[in-house]
Amino acid sequence: MEAWKIARLTEKEFDKLSHFIFGQYGIRMNPLKKPMLESRLQKRLQALGMSSYHQYCNYLFSSQGQANELIPLVNVVTTNKTDFFRESAHFDFLTQYFLPQVCPYVSSQQPLRIWSAGCSSGEEPYTMAMVMHEFARRCPSALHYSILGTDLSPRVLELATTAVYTPEQVAPIPMQLQQRYFLRSKDPKKPVTYRIVPELRETVSFRQLNFMNSTYDIPGHCDIVFCRNVLIYFDKPTQEKVIARLCAKLREGGLLLLGHSESTSGMNLPLEQIQPAIYRKI
Repeated sequence: MEAWKIARLTEKEFDKLSHFIFGQYGIRMNPLKKPMLESRLQKRLQALGMSSYHQYCNYLFSSQGQANELIPLVNVVTTNKTDFFRESAHFDFLTQYFLPQVCPYVSSQQPLRIWSAGCSSGEEPYTMAMVMHEFARRCPSALHYSILGTDLSPRVLELATTAVYTPEQVAPIPMQLQQRYFLRSKDPKKPVTYRIVPELRETVSFRQLNFMNSTYDIPGHCDIVFCRNVLIYFDKPTQEKVIARLCAKLREGGLLLLGHSESTSGMNLPLEQIQPAIYRKI
């Protein structure tokens, strides 16, 4: 079905969808985002053979839609903007201050646990894997660690697990790290791509997680939690609930790293700020 044959999204339909999206995923869809939601949902209507958003709403709220459409809807409404070594000051702080302090206490029985919450297509956890591998190269003893990436969208988790990136995506990575941790594709008939080397991929695992869950099914407690540029999609009460749940999975003295445009100001949380957008659990 051609996009021009699809009826426009009405205010009533937008309100119904935005209310559902907020309740299900905590993502705010203010009225200014109506054109964006309408545009992104057009492909779903085409795929389902529907000519109106009214039909789509009826389907979404049916038992069949609740069983089959929630994952496609997640992929439509989530924005997954990320980069390798994004907000690099955080990684500098970890290598210069935090890791030297904690690594003497790390062992195979108690490895360093790192969680990238809202990992998108994997650039953040793989950046941390490179940072940890580089730090381990300078350590006099073995450094044991694990990295977990979680996201709401199954589509980006599949991309993260595959770990294949374009030249534009790997461009921010220092050349020596590109040469050490990426394999360049060799097929001259296909566009050039780069894949994370197996030994680095093996240190990172991925799983789906919805920040709206009342508790987070993450085993044990983490030493470092990244949750950067995710909270901006939530309202203030939801932000506080999400951070509190993240803190519940963070060990005492562990670090929570937020995006530089995000803050815990005015929230009742067991955190103290030690650097811009870097917090320690107390």
